[in-house]
Amino acid sequence: VADANRAPGAPAAPAAPAAAPAADFPGASASSPLKGVRKVVAKRMMESLTTTAQLTLNTTANAAGILALRKKVKNADEALGLNKITLNDLVCFAVSRTLPKYPVFNAHLEDGVLTQFEQVHLGFACDTPRGLLVPVIRSAQSLGLKAFSDEAKRLAGGAIDGTLSPDYLGGGTFTVSNIGSFGIETFTPVINLPQTAILGVGAITPRPALAPDGTVGVEQRLNLSLTIDHQVIDGADGARFLRDLVAAIENIDVTVLA
Repeated sequence: VADANRAPGAPAAPAAPAAAPAADFPGASASSPLKGVRKVVAKRMMESLTTTAQLTLNTTANAAGILALRKKVKNADEALGLNKITLNDLVCFAVSRTLPKYPVFNAHLEDGVLTQFEQVHLGFACDTPRGLLVPVIRSAQSLGLKAFSDEAKRLAGGAIDGTLSPDYLGGGTFTVSNIGSFGIETFTPVINLPQTAILGVGAITPRPALAPDGTVGVEQRLNLSLTIDHQVIDGADGARFLRDLVAAIENIDVTVLA
């Protein structure tokens, strides 16, 4: 808009100079190249996101049964050796029992070739001083609950203190990532190449629920986030997998005995 107070033809007043940035802007900093585990993770995550068609499905499971079983084993006779079984052990155990029904989830996709495995070599994300590591429970589908839990503890301990053999950090056919202990409800786990899917486990949160008599109560619900590679797994297959996994979790006492 023209300046009404300026005489016709008079030159416009020069714009005020922009304020010079502070001498210390943006402030002190430090730069360092990625290295070690962080560099490997960075490379693999980018490869995963740029070479696959990732789709995440979210659902919840009634956690009443799994919480009750966890309480029962925690309070069991110490001679049975069940006291250290965790909720994550129970969820991963249910995963190991569900995967054999869905071979395309227990698989690798490399160079356009899909390889499906009979054995479930179950990886689980482990937060360590060196960064993210994924120890692998070999032939997880054949282990009883106690043996499964004991092996998970052994692998996690070795990953954290740096004594775990590299042989146990590869060859996984499916991965579980649990960050529910941080209060995270849902997230989008990134597929661990060359696998075709990954399960994210979130926090257990209270949700309103309608009882058969019409009253409204509260249920404790376990949040689950499944990322699939849509190149080889359709959304409906992902939904069916989650449906059966939810059933295995909600009926964990039967799952353990099966």
